[in-house]
Amino acid sequence: MSTYASLVTVERDYQNVQELASIWGDVRSELETHSATLESTYAILGEYDFLLVIDAEDRDAAYRASLCIERYGLDMQTMEIIPMEDFATLVDDL
Repeated sequence: MSTYASLVTVERDYQNVQELASIWGDVRSELETHSATLESTYAILGEYDFLLVIDAEDRDAAYRASLCIERYGLDMQTMEIIPMEDFATLVDDL
């Protein structure tokens, strides 16, 4: 499994904050059908509205997960992330 961070901008007009908040359960269920898991969601201030942390079986699963989430009117910028321990191992090999 690989971990991905997605910066999200809300593109669809939701009637209220509760309607927007209610989509995350549906998103979680749908992602599981695409070999991905929504691990964490954060509301953030600034250029983006949310930060999502997604575990996916592979890059293809992450891509399918991103497409799935975008159907909810959320525009995403997704990046693969690695734990610092793994990054340190990569640096040690240089």
